[in-house]
Amino acid sequence: MKGRIATLMVHTSPLEQAGTGDAGGMNIYVVENAIKMAAAGVEVDIFTRATDPDIPEVVEIVPGVNVRHIEAGPYQGLSKEELPSQLGALTHGMMECLARLPSDYYKVLHSHYWISGQLGWMVSEQTKIPLVHTMHTMAKVKNLNLAEGDSPEPITRAIGEEQIVKNASALIANTDAEAASLVSLYGANPDNVFVVTPGVDLQRFTMGGGKSAARTKLNIAPDAYLLAFVGRIQPHKGPEVLVRTVAELVAHAPHLRAKLALVVIGGASGSGNSEPDRLKALAKFLGVEDLIHFLPPVSRADLPDWYRAADLVCVPSYSESFGLVALEAQACGTPVVATAVGGLRTAVADGISGSLVDGHDPRAWAAVISRLLADPARRIALSLGATKHAANFGWESTARRTLEVYDWVLSAKSNPSIKLLS
Repeated sequence: MKGRIATLMVHTSPLEQAGTGDAGGMNIYVVENAIKMAAAGVEVDIFTRATDPDIPEVVEIVPGVNVRHIEAGPYQGLSKEELPSQLGALTHGMMECLARLPSDYYKVLHSHYWISGQLGWMVSEQTKIPLVHTMHTMAKVKNLNLAEGDSPEPITRAIGEEQIVKNASALIANTDAEAASLVSLYGANPDNVFVVTPGVDLQRFTMGGGKSAARTKLNIAPDAYLLAFVGRIQPHKGPEVLVRTVAELVAHAPHLRAKLALVVIGGASGSGNSEPDRLKALAKFLGVEDLIHFLPPVSRADLPDWYRAADLVCVPSYSESFGLVALEAQACGTPVVATAVGGLRTAVADGISGSLVDGHDPRAWAAVISRLLADPARRIALSLGATKHAANFGWESTARRTLEVYDWVLSAKSNPSIKLLS
């Protein structure tokens, strides 16, 4: 296609550090996909809410990809959960920006997450620019898979998502499982649902110098058994499962205590604002506080070394639309142990690039991890399978398929008789 795309991601900025607050895999997805679309000749403007009065209205990420800041509500102090109250202000800010541009400046609106989808619906209604929406997570799916102590998503979100599904020209799902949920839980028209698998930066996330070099750089003992968790620290991501798993491991194999370590890399988020302190207290109660190390989010440049240094990267989420951490780790040659839920079933090739665990019982997790730690040859085989599996998921493919969805939407707009592309 030719022209510009207006990407809507209002609740979190693509300029924020992933792994803390509301910034996570979606931020990476939007930026990487936009960069590859720009490289293909399609310019992308990413609209987000301004949270700093001193930041420029427009910030260029790379040539062809700009972040545009919308003023809506106070710069500071609004949580993601409070943003729906600012939809009127967001719509006003977006329309004010569009009024300064030619009427055909954007060919497609592409919203990410339900709050942006609500904004996209309002703007699309007024401008007749077709709306494409990507959920990333869904209230009804999350509420079916709540972690202990996690708060359910409000009914207002589920209703908002239903409205987006009804009014969007096309819906993009990360996996076949997510597409099925859109149809079964939200009544989406299957003809309007497209599966576009997320990718991984295969130039950044590589085996590099391998585990030995990474451990030397990070000052990690060469004979340590290192488990890694990377992501926002909130109940839904399941870090408590790993704390309890470490306790199970050393209880059944006391010799592991001298070498075992779990590194938790990330910041507090959402309903888990007190989660790091709670997890530290739990680790102390279980007698494993000396084995668990909490680190703040690290930069994208430094993250590959942490993946390479780990023996296993663990993703114990209660639900995931995909699981970019799993893919990044595998691209670095590190096997992944993940919950057998949602998109993780696609991101991890069970028995080839890692292991999938049914449920969140720490005893089951400990059994899987202990077998892998005791079998270096098995970990080497999974490492080779991990890099091969991850190689199938480049961002170029994600961008190309996304552009095909845009083409379909624009063709359907000009010719309503057009059917779904194969």
